[in-house]
Amino acid sequence: MIHALTAEIISVGTELLLGNTVNTDARDVSLALSELGINVFFHTVAGDNPERLTQAVEIAKGRADILITTGGLGPTYDDLTKQTLAEAFGKKLVFHESVANQIRESFKRRHNNIDMTENNLRQAELPEGCVIFENRAGTAPGCAFEAGGKHILMLPGPPRECREMLKHCAVPYLKKLSDYVMLSHNIHIFGLGESVVEAKLHDLMVSLKNPTLAPYAKDGEVVLRLTAKASSENDAEMLMEPILNEVLETLGDIVYGVDAGNLEGTVVGLLEQRGMTLAAAESCTGGLLSKRITDIPGASRVFPGSCVAYNAQSKIALLGVDPGLISEKGTVSQEVALSMADGARKAFNADIGIGITGIAGPGGDGSDTDPGTVFIALTTSSDSLCRSLNLHSDRERVRVAGASNALDMVRRFLTGLS
Repeated sequence: MIHALTAEIISVGTELLLGNTVNTDARDVSLALSELGINVFFHTVAGDNPERLTQAVEIAKGRADILITTGGLGPTYDDLTKQTLAEAFGKKLVFHESVANQIRESFKRRHNNIDMTENNLRQAELPEGCVIFENRAGTAPGCAFEAGGKHILMLPGPPRECREMLKHCAVPYLKKLSDYVMLSHNIHIFGLGESVVEAKLHDLMVSLKNPTLAPYAKDGEVVLRLTAKASSENDAEMLMEPILNEVLETLGDIVYGVDAGNLEGTVVGLLEQRGMTLAAAESCTGGLLSKRITDIPGASRVFPGSCVAYNAQSKIALLGVDPGLISEKGTVSQEVALSMADGARKAFNADIGIGITGIAGPGGDGSDTDPGTVFIALTTSSDSLCRSLNLHSDRERVRVAGASNALDMVRRFLTGLS
């Protein structure tokens, strides 16, 4: 029987409680722990107050094997995490001259030799007997120690520093605590909602113990995470293989990839494989499709450019859409979407053109067309396709769904799907 370790994340900072800062650290730590097979059952947020932080630690000690704190490791008077946790676990703080020298050197490198105030050296005080975590992105080191059968890890609060230390220090430390490995595969789905996917796979999901299968909804997509625990990576893969095959057979072509990352990365990869290029003309999505594609490194090899033509005049002037077509059919129509796609394809000398026009809402455009109506067209030198959507939702979700459907349309065209 494989016993899964449990962890509690305690985020320290009054700014988190006030809502001035979004707590991305807890998300990043939770994602890393899930990959390691460590269960996170509780997130706690405590302000910069030693009494309340002590209370949070005492509660966490009673229900978790691992306590991970973020924040409160800096040099100012309200950075009290180390002192509070050291006291809670009966540890003395010890000054480390080697850490102090690293802090001095960091100031020289990062702050153009600005004089370092002495309070920065408080960061060199760490619990006795701890493993020191180097801060590659800042000055405050983190640390880990064991006490009372619990493992305590302290990470800095600034998100970039936290992510770096998590990756290079905390994850390697935590890997040594388990005598098993945990592997996951993410099955990426576009075209069905979470509830429909769950209904199709419900009996399989509830029957599984190891591996497990769980759905997660994200930005109009669904991700199924298939996870197995075993004594080796090979054994974990063998446990997952029949379940993965069953899921793929059940869901068919709405699965756009396994461990694929996202739709835009999948589309860029397919374009590269086929030696083809894509150009876009966007209206209601306002450049979101182009932004998502150009987020992928190397996208310039397959994406020569795009145009955001938001009103009728720009569609006519930049994309060559016929004014008479707009007068007859309206700017939000299948015909205009196809003309926009063709205009982009020709303007950028691309193999494939995408045209998106619609009404993001919440109000209409003065016509009879309902808000949330979107037309997405794809053209090549020999093909013309159009997809119409009725997205009864808020403005941002209409834009995201429009861009995602356009990417899925390209995916399906490149893979020969309907």
